[in-house]
Amino acid sequence: MSDPQVEKEAGSTEPAQATAPAPEKKKREYKDFGHDEEEKPTHAKVDMSQIQLKAEDLYDKEKVDLETIVVDDVFKLLQCDENGLTDEEANRRLELFGPNKLENEEQNPFLQFLSFMWNPLSWVMEAAALVAIALSNGEHRPPGLGGLRRNAGNAVKALMDSLAPKAKVKRAGQWREIESANLVPGDMISFKIGDIVPADCRLTEAINVSIDQAALTGESLPQSKKLGDQCFSGSTCKQGEAEGVVISTGPNTFFGRAANLVGQDDDTTGHLQKILAQIGSFCLVVIGIFVLAEIFCLYAGFRYSYRRGLDNILVLLIGGIPIAMPTVLSVTLAVGAQQLAKYKAIVTRITAIEELAAVTILCSDKTGTLTTNKLTIDRDTIRTYGPFSAEDVVLLAAYASRTENQDAIDQCVVGALGDASRARAGIKLLDFKPFNPVDKRTEITYREESTGKLKRVTKGMTGIIIELCTRNKTEELEARLEADVEEFAQRGLRALAVAYEEVDGDDPEGEGNGFELIGLLAIFDPPRDDTKQTIDDAMALGVKVKMVTGDQLAIAKETGRRLGLGDHMYPAKVLKDGPEPGSRFKNLDEMILDADGFAGVFPEHKYEIVKRLQALGHLCAMTGDGANDAPALSRANVGIAVEGATDAARSAADIVLTEPGLSTIVHAIRGSRIIFQRMRNYAIYACAVTIRIVVCFSILAFAFKFDFPPFMVLIIALLNDGTIMTLSVDRVLPSNSPDSWDLAEIFAFALAYGLYLTLSTIALVAIAIRTTWFYDKFGVTLHNGAHQALDHNDPQLHTIVYLQVAIISQALIFVTRSHGFFFMERPSVALFAAFCLAQLVSSIIAAYGNWGFTNIEAVSGGWIGIVWVWDIVWFFPLDLIKFAMKATIIKSLRARHNAAVAAQTAESGVPMTRTTSRAASVHESLYSNRVSFLRRAARKVGFGQKISMKPEELQRFSSIQAARTGSVLARHPSRPNA
Repeated sequence: MSDPQVEKEAGSTEPAQATAPAPEKKKREYKDFGHDEEEKPTHAKVDMSQIQLKAEDLYDKEKVDLETIVVDDVFKLLQCDENGLTDEEANRRLELFGPNKLENEEQNPFLQFLSFMWNPLSWVMEAAALVAIALSNGEHRPPGLGGLRRNAGNAVKALMDSLAPKAKVKRAGQWREIESANLVPGDMISFKIGDIVPADCRLTEAINVSIDQAALTGESLPQSKKLGDQCFSGSTCKQGEAEGVVISTGPNTFFGRAANLVGQDDDTTGHLQKILAQIGSFCLVVIGIFVLAEIFCLYAGFRYSYRRGLDNILVLLIGGIPIAMPTVLSVTLAVGAQQLAKYKAIVTRITAIEELAAVTILCSDKTGTLTTNKLTIDRDTIRTYGPFSAEDVVLLAAYASRTENQDAIDQCVVGALGDASRARAGIKLLDFKPFNPVDKRTEITYREESTGKLKRVTKGMTGIIIELCTRNKTEELEARLEADVEEFAQRGLRALAVAYEEVDGDDPEGEGNGFELIGLLAIFDPPRDDTKQTIDDAMALGVKVKMVTGDQLAIAKETGRRLGLGDHMYPAKVLKDGPEPGSRFKNLDEMILDADGFAGVFPEHKYEIVKRLQALGHLCAMTGDGANDAPALSRANVGIAVEGATDAARSAADIVLTEPGLSTIVHAIRGSRIIFQRMRNYAIYACAVTIRIVVCFSILAFAFKFDFPPFMVLIIALLNDGTIMTLSVDRVLPSNSPDSWDLAEIFAFALAYGLYLTLSTIALVAIAIRTTWFYDKFGVTLHNGAHQALDHNDPQLHTIVYLQVAIISQALIFVTRSHGFFFMERPSVALFAAFCLAQLVSSIIAAYGNWGFTNIEAVSGGWIGIVWVWDIVWFFPLDLIKFAMKATIIKSLRARHNAAVAAQTAESGVPMTRTTSRAASVHESLYSNRVSFLRRAARKVGFGQKISMKPEELQRFSSIQAARTGSVLARHPSRPNA
């Protein structure tokens, strides 16, 4: 960089030549970003002197909008003045509006535990347990599926935790400090630098006030506030001091409404729970049909005794229930959570891993998530207007900045040097004028140590700085500056002008030789280092990324362009007004799907965007860091809180990142798809085994009066389940597109495999009972040397059937886990070793198991060899069945589904996606409102309890809060009607 301390030929210092006075030119307006002309306050569109406003009037913004009306009308509506309320009136309003805090209902843990057993899978398990107890033949204990539920209460608590516990309030003309929980609408409050705003208010006095509400609205820069502006509960005063009138407290603030949004979906059912409900219903239907068939056939037709018939029914219940499914899926998800922890991501809701595999849209906050939330000088866009280089301009701007007690602008300018000490190196500070809202600039006068000369640098708003520049201000320069500032504004960059002059003599207060404009700095919130790569990777995996930010539209578009997201973004107002007439969008849903992002949104808008996308069939992930993101994080299928997120965001999220950067999200998506493949493989296997056991032993009972021992079915189930546990670490490949639970395909595969395996067992039993083929070919005999099973319940035949069912049923997993031939995709060592161990145990039981209590008898090695060969012969065609199913039934199902989606899209005009089975809505009813049912029970028995917490961050999103205040006061006036 060139040395700014070297003498520069700055520009001509000669006075302008005497010429005829030119007509006064029009003063230029530099339309800097963030300095647009604001709407002026309006008056209420009602006669304030005659009426007490009713609730319907206050809700009608056509009549009154407390966000924009003049402060005098606010005082009239809230029936208060600048002297504050009396203690009596404050106490009366405290009773009307309640304390300035939120209450949250805490659920009883015992009732929550019971809710986990309210689903079809548990019902069947519980039924099997009751039958087993009735028979007193072993014990079959139903598991409790305790999937981790999102605790919205934690998010609400976190939203409240950082609120100001104390507030300075004027009561009866006297200032005092009270608990912020005792504030009421109409109170006069005061706050200064470092204070947290205790309630939503309108400012009645403001001295150089700057409010940081980034965590509330997503705006990356602190906002200057003036008389009449609104401040929001939970925002922080960064500069100045102010007084204001409280317009809403507690649940009526934006903050309170945000907390309500966080807990609004506390009663919804998780995606994986819906899938388990449908699989459980499938098993329930299959088992129920054949149990009823056995009851009619065995009791009414065959006249079985009570105990013999129950034995057969118990075989179906024990063997048909996928009892290990909750455990297998939980272990699989837990292993995935452990793997994500290696990437510094903490999973707080374990089932979110499965949902992440199916995510099709990732909605992301901008400030602090895609970006660093730290203002930076954009060196690539620095404009220079004199002999100084871009590096010189940055250094001189740093001279004109504070090195201690910095505001956001000074901090980013000094930070651009890399080494903050350079901001004072080589100079001696003589005079410094900090920023103030009147001058709107900073100024430093210093002595350059190398030359001993006095110099002066100023930086600030463009329009202010250019008026000071007398040395090089020309029509051409002004036109160039105006164009540069307008370009910055369109790109969402804040312009900071820098000027320089030399001071004659040794007086720091002396006049200089005239300021010269030397540069224009662009300030912005830069993206995180890995954000662009993360977005590119997510898009490559079929996940569309949308930016949803509270920052301004121009900033959002510029960030989108830098990240490759695109700049097809809309302001938040379209979410209310919908697409403009004549636009290419038929409705709001189509616009939301098409958009690259939305800007200027409040928490309710983020929540609504996620909700609408979910209604269109998408599974949505949401990333965020602020309290304003908490409702959307809670609503999303997968909420992800980035490093440095507020407690509110972390509590509402399902995954919490503990290191900077978003690359972990891509790792999580890939990992979740691996886990999804494992779970899908198991689901096909479990459903196939259910069909295989239920249909097989029902047909054997109907055709041969074959009574298989229930205890041996239990042994099969235990060995199978022990082996299947190792699926949680099986070797699989993730898909390159979002996964979905297409249960029609799963059930179709399961039906084909199950019926084929049923045929393999029935064929074996039929040959053993009807012929002497095994004796003739291999010389093997059954009980008491019989050549064939004339006794259909021969104990050795039971053993043979046990071994055959145990081997081929468990071997089915190698077919369901592979997409091609089973031998082309190597399983994990753990899975293969567990299979070998289980079959060794099964073979040993067949060879030595003389258990009279369960009616089995050991068979010869010849029979064991026959069964193994039999199963191997029947095993190989399973791959052919898989390929045939894909070419016929599965292809047809997908074509039919695509046609249905196309028809629905044509009808609605909005593309739909497939993430869940179309039958989901039917089965969801088996889960829905289960918690609310228990809550009602809790209240009846006195278990319900409430806890109080303090209110905190965010911003309200409409005037409805203040309207509620007015409506209550209208019903309970403190003054007589005129």
